[in-house]
Amino acid sequence: MNFKRAVSCTVVLASVACGGQAFEEDTVAAEDLATTRQAAFSGVNGTVCEESPYNCKLRPSGGNRVQTNDTSDDDSWGIVTGVPIRDGNGTILGTSTRTRSLFNYGQTRTFAGELHAFATSTSNGSAGWLPMSAILGRTSFEEKVGHVSALSSGLSTMACYAVRNSHDTTLELKKVVYDSTAEHERAGDYLPLVRANGLRSVNLTFNVPGFGLGGVAVDHFPAGTKFQRLDVPTNSGAPSIDIPLWVQDSVGRYRQQSGTMKFIYGYVIAATGTRRNGWMAYDALEVSSGCP
Repeated sequence: MNFKRAVSCTVVLASVACGGQAFEEDTVAAEDLATTRQAAFSGVNGTVCEESPYNCKLRPSGGNRVQTNDTSDDDSWGIVTGVPIRDGNGTILGTSTRTRSLFNYGQTRTFAGELHAFATSTSNGSAGWLPMSAILGRTSFEEKVGHVSALSSGLSTMACYAVRNSHDTTLELKKVVYDSTAEHERAGDYLPLVRANGLRSVNLTFNVPGFGLGGVAVDHFPAGTKFQRLDVPTNSGAPSIDIPLWVQDSVGRYRQQSGTMKFIYGYVIAATGTRRNGWMAYDALEVSSGCP
């Protein structure tokens, strides 16, 4: 597939992204959504990708969480309280008070000489890294967590950005998934929001939301973090992916389009020296300089 020339529309789980282009109309009829689905393909970052070979699921089958042995589909792991929550620089964000958490598949890093796993939500009101020693059933967890990293070899650099120390409140509560009934699936999940510690921070993601790929965060960084944009191939030819945002219609369902949200691909060099590749929302960033 020629990713620089091919143009297509994608719809997965009733969410739409059409060749990276914004829709001209404010609403999209539900019957039209079923006609624009494109088959997933194998790419650079995985074997189940949409719109770009770098926009993929963490793994080809199963969920994107580290799965437990619980047959009720509850993939939350028990954790002990009182341990530090860290961001992608290894900075302590706060102390964990939760007794359970979900962890994204394949994400482990070492901080302060100890192996950590990436929790999707913490008592800081954000994602973050928790020490693996705090996970109940650690031996089982280690057998299941795996390892996946987004790639970027051969991609040309573009502009340098930094994570904003503000966010657009008019975007925050809009949904990134058509007809969403979930508590989250919000644009705010990809913006530098103020957390429980009073500081702003943002997710770096493995893929772009709205494609049924999981919308998974793989790291978390504070305002001011430098983000080096890369020239990533996409079906539209643009080095970015635009998704529609949804607000409630007359019957209270998120089926009325209200603008779009752009995602760009690149990397962060953490304070530990680790390079972390992934997607960030353009609305979370501002033009900067001095990217490493």
